[in-house]
Parts: sequence; structure tokens; C-alpha cells
Amino acid sequence: MRKLMKKSIIFLSIFLFMFGWVIRSNVHASTPIELYDNVWRLINSKYVDQTNNEQDWRKWRHKYDNVIKTDEDAYVAIETMVASLNDPYTKFLDPKEFNEETTSIKGSLKGIGIQIGVQDGKLTVIAPIEDTPAEKAGLMAGDEILSIDGKSTKGITVDKAAEQIRGEEGTSVTLVVKRKDQEPKSYTITRAEIEIKSISQKVPESVKMPKDIVYIRLSSFISRNASKEFSDILAKNPDTKAVIVDLRSNPGGLLSNAIYISDMFLNGGAIVSTVDRDGYKETQKASRGVLTTKPLVVLIDKGSASASEIFSGAIKDNKRGVIVGTQSFGKGLVQEINKLPNSSGINITIQKYLTPNGTDIHKKGITPDIVVELSEDDVKTKNDVQLKKAIEVAQQLSNGTYVVQK
Repeated sequence: MRKLMKKSIIFLSIFLFMFGWVIRSNVHASTPIELYDNVWRLINSKYVDQTNNEQDWRKWRHKYDNVIKTDEDAYVAIETMVASLNDPYTKFLDPKEFNEETTSIKGSLKGIGIQIGVQDGKLTVIAPIEDTPAEKAGLMAGDEILSIDGKSTKGITVDKAAEQIRGEEGTSVTLVVKRKDQEPKSYTITRAEIEIKSISQKVPESVKMPKDIVYIRLSSFISRNASKEFSDILAKNPDTKAVIVDLRSNPGGLLSNAIYISDMFLNGGAIVSTVDRDGYKETQKASRGVLTTKPLVVLIDKGSASASEIFSGAIKDNKRGVIVGTQSFGKGLVQEINKLPNSSGINITIQKYLTPNGTDIHKKGITPDIVVELSEDDVKTKNDVQLKKAIEVAQQLSNGTYVVQK
């Protein structure tokens, strides 16, 4: 097995939204005012939009000097300042929130098992995590959450929604959800400890997977072992005729995993480019040599985001495989996590990323080569028409009746 590229690690959060993470430690501040000023300086020097949402950022620096006395005062002031950026991905994390976010990287969390975000001002389910209370209750990517335990979500932030949805194992939360073209429906879901599983080869009962096709479902890129587990599966199946990688409802994970796994299929060529506030562009390229040359089909949907879109974009733009499913989420920004004193933190959007062809997919997503919708009836009857189409395309690729246009 060839040596994979060593890249800097950028994280994408798995629990409630997707964040590109580069972890930095900023522990110089010691007082509440210094904490506030530290955050001001970090955003001033790193935020991807140099206009800071077309405002005079200097006005915030000493705005609360006579108000901040305690850490709690600083937290409120920081949140107010950060809100002026109008960026849902740049956010302050108090010690409890920062601990919960870092805990999610370790592979477990307590809640109902969904990723959520705010789209067009609406609190939206990005994706349910596989085999969790949320998935078992029937929540789907794209569902709009109208209320949480009777409280309207109008104008709510992702953080506040997360706080209301999380809770002790065994307790319940009631969500009123509106699905496209349907009446609102109430879901009462019991919270549990959620184990984050990255890779599975389990195939739905309604689908018969040919023995000569390797199916890999990657539910997230967050596990540090994901790329190794992925390569192990490929190594154990050298005689396979094709590979299907299922990224549906995959909200992201380690960018390094997206790069490593892309590199397993690409014999050179660009994987992803990042562009910072100064317009500096850095391109991550695949090394020469691959782990497999077998035909590849990638499944995506509106719950596929961030690292999933990086992998899908790399495969599509390099014409290495066929993308099947529906339009992906469209999250093309990278956040840096700065660890602050008192165990708090600040997520700052520092870059945007582009696919190998230079496409900015933010708020647009990846368009599949073959669009296959999954209807409500398909979901109810567990008729996975998307996976069935992927199998059909994989067979056509392996026997030469479907040719990827170069």
C-alpha cells in the first residue's frame, strides 16, 4: 500500500452542523475583557470576509469595556459581536458547548442523533445519523423543525436549538416538523447516547448486492480510523468488479479523511483547493498510484455535505466515477476552532473551498451525473431505488456498457 499524503487536519463537526476545523490554542487572555479582546483580534485577522459583513469592525473592540466584569459578561458580549457577522458557521462556544463539540470527535454524544442547520432562515434537518432515535422516528434530511418542546424555532440559532434538543439519556424531546408539501407532524423522541459509526457494509433488505461489487457506506468522515477502515475493505476485496461509496446523509468529518480516501482512487490530479481572506489559493493534490482502479459509483443526497462534497467533487471533476442521487447540501466553507481560556472556544470561517475544476459549491452543492429521487413511498417501503440505480451503473461500468466521459 502506497504512503498516503500527510495533510493538516481540518475537522467538520458531526453532531449538529458541519464545521471545517483547524484547532489552534489561544491561551494568552486571563481576564474577561482580555478574553473578549482576544476574540476580536482573532476575527479581525482571520475571518474570510475582510469587510466583516460590510461593517466597521473597529467599533466592537472597546464597545463593552465598561460593561464586562465576569466571564458571563464576556460570553454575552462576544456572542453579540459575532452575531454581527451574520455567519451561522462563525460562533462562540462557552466551556460547556466547547466540551460537547470536542466530545463528539471522540465518537459518542447524547441526543437524538441529527445534524441541523439554518437554511434560508429555517431550522432544518441536514441529516439523521444512522441507527439513532431520530432516524428510527422517521426524521429526514430537509425536514423543517417548526418548534422544540412547544417553543417556536423562528429566528433561533443553531446553538440555541442544539441546547434545547440535547438532554439526558432517557428523557424525551418533542419536535414539530414540516416536510415539503405535507402538513406539520409532531415527533416525540427519546434521547440516547449516540455512537457515531463511520463505515458500514450493511445493505438494505430490499436490495440484493452482487457479490462482485463492494459496497461501502460512509456515514461520516469524523473518525480518525475511517480512512484505514476504508482502505482495509478495498485491500480485502482485490477481485471486485466495482465499488459503490454511499455518502447519503453524510454531513462531513475529517478533511484529511476526504483527502486520503479520494487519493485511494485518483492517480494524481487536484482533490480540493482552499482560498483564504487574502485570496491565497492552496491546492491539495493526489499522489501518483492508486489503491484500486475498479469502476466507482458515489451516492449523494441533500444530506451529503462538506467532506462528502469534497470527495464527490474530486471524483466528479477528475472523471474517476459516476455520481448518483440528488443535489448535495452545499457547504463550501472552512472553519478554524480556536481554543480559548476557561475552556471556551471560537469557530471562525477562515477559508472557502473549491472543487478541482474551481467550482464554488457553497449554497449550491454537487449535481449528480444521474439524478434519482427517493420518494416518500420509497422511504416507507424501504425501496432504495437510488442504491439499485448505483448497482446498475456499477455493473454497466464493469462490463463497459457505461463509459465515463473524459
